[in-house]
Amino acid sequence: MTPERLQRINNMLNHRQPDLTVCMEGVHKAHNLAAVVRTCDAIGVSAVHAVWKNEQMRASGGIAAGSQNWVDVHNYTSTVDAIAELKRQDMQVLVTNLSDTAVDFREVDYTKPTAIILGQEKFGASDVAKELADQDIVIPMVGMVQSLNVSVANAVVLYEAQRQRELAGMYNKSTISEQIRQRMLFEGGHPIFATACKAKGLPYPQIDEEGQIVAPDEWWQQMQMTQEAWAALDND
Repeated sequence: MTPERLQRINNMLNHRQPDLTVCMEGVHKAHNLAAVVRTCDAIGVSAVHAVWKNEQMRASGGIAAGSQNWVDVHNYTSTVDAIAELKRQDMQVLVTNLSDTAVDFREVDYTKPTAIILGQEKFGASDVAKELADQDIVIPMVGMVQSLNVSVANAVVLYEAQRQRELAGMYNKSTISEQIRQRMLFEGGHPIFATACKAKGLPYPQIDEEGQIVAPDEWWQQMQMTQEAWAALDND
């Protein structure tokens, strides 16, 4: 891993907001999935949640491979389970829904641990999601359309969250766990070895401050390569 690559990955990880996330409930169109995850990466969201209504929907939709390299995706088959996990993490759960109790999305305090539910493209959030959410939010509109594209709505809300968190200085300190940092440094800085580890069922090694692999001889033997050979290859 080059020093430039190491610096870029560490800079990205230093700005991650592990207590800000979105939950895609039944979103299945590939371009929407890709746009949502891409925006999450840009905002600094480290993980998203996806509720799949059936396996066919999951297979046909999937998650954008490029952005997923940097944003973890947690999958569920039940909205109840997904929201239970979010609340277990002490997150306030928001859902876009025009109701008597809904508030302008900009009135919410996003410096709190927050999860935003994104409903299915055609029907929106389910009744279960609306019932279990802590707060309904709305994005004001004065035109003829009644709703925004799900990926656009996601971006609008997340950039308000980013604005509030920047003002609060939440992007100035790293809050990502060391475990996640190590995994991202290995997968992002040494993708060939990461692929080999997954295929061989080997644990990930440690990455030192210079971005280099620190592993015992046994690990290198299982990789069928010496550390010296790897160093020569890495310097080519």
